[in-house]
Parts: sequence; structure tokens; C-alpha cells
Amino acid sequence: MTSAGSNEVLSPEAQVTITGRNVEVPEHFQDRVNAKLAKIEKLDPTLTFFHVELQHEPNPRREAHAQRIQITATGKGHLARAEAKEDSFYAALESAVGKLERSLRKVKVRREISRSGHRAPKSAGEIAAQLEAEAREARSAAEQEAGADPYAHLVEDFQPGQIVRRKEHPATPMSVDDALSEMELVGHDFFLFIDKETSRPSVVYRRHAYDYGLIALDTD
Repeated sequence: MTSAGSNEVLSPEAQVTITGRNVEVPEHFQDRVNAKLAKIEKLDPTLTFFHVELQHEPNPRREAHAQRIQITATGKGHLARAEAKEDSFYAALESAVGKLERSLRKVKVRREISRSGHRAPKSAGEIAAQLEAEAREARSAAEQEAGADPYAHLVEDFQPGQIVRRKEHPATPMSVDDALSEMELVGHDFFLFIDKETSRPSVVYRRHAYDYGLIALDTD
């Protein structure tokens, strides 16, 4: 990693690709992205690849959220993703990096608690609760900025009762703890997986504060 000097630009050791959809990415903005990702990399040294996508989404009714940035970070057996929409790409970058940083810090706390092999001490619980509160506040703020209905621009094309998106994921068996970490890294409220201890399709999901729930299907 190069240090930030008079003529040097801070950049991560991991590979970085920056692409633009309907927009050109100037060199000075690429330097800004690299500097931000170099700091993110310190939270998880196992990260090996960053993909940053910029997209201009023209919509007269949502001009304040026309510039979209999505950051996908890939590490050893895990993936983290954050997205933000603001009135400028610089603001969107700050917001997306903030979300990614909170997710990685949260997973780091969970892993430290898991490695201890004991019930989480009060101090660790307070840290996890604080991270959860910060994540919820960030999501709430983003929803308020986007308006009451984040999909208002799709109303004209809406037809009730339709499946509008399908996804398939590899069903690699994993532990419940690993599933919780994956859920945090992608910023979702639930995660579907195969429990390697029971071989059952299972779902982990968020509950209150820093608690989680687990649902498993009985296939016998």
C-alpha cells in the first residue's frame, strides 16, 4: 500500500475495479475511492477485491438521489456490499463507505465474541448493540431522504402479485455463526442457508437490539 505523500495516492493492497454506467469516472475520483477503500481494508485484511460501480439514475422527481454508488468487497469465503444514492457521487461514496465500515465492524465484534467461547460480556454486548443501532439509524435516514416510498418511480409499472426478481445462490453448508456473519456483510435482515450440522434449509434473521432468530425446515 502506498502512503499518502505529496505526490502519492493512498490505495489498498486488494485489487480495485471502478466502472461507470451512463457516467465517466475521472481520475481524481478514482484516487478518492482508492483512499477510502485503503481505510476499509484495514478492518478486514482478508479482502482481496473491490468492485465499485457508479451509475447516474435520471429522474426529475428524485434528483437528490440520482447519483448511485455500489461497493462490493470480496474476501476469503465472504462478500460485503453497500449501496448509496445521493445528489453527488462524492456524497454517495461517503455514505456507501460508511455503511460498509459499519457492517465490517459489526461482523468483527461478532467474530471476537464467537472466538471467546463464552457468553458475551456486557461490554461486548453494548458494543454490538451500539453497532446495531447505528446501522438501523443509517437505514432510517436513507429511507427518509429517499421519501416515504423508495419505489415510487416504479408505481406506473406495478402489477400486484407478480414475481419481479429471482435469484439462485450456491447451497454451501455452513454454521449458524457463519450465516449470521454473511447476513451482516451483505446488509440484509435475513439469510437463507443450509445448516451443516443438521443439513436442513434454515434462515437466520434480525430481532431486537443485537439478538437474532433461527428458522429451520424439518425435511424428515
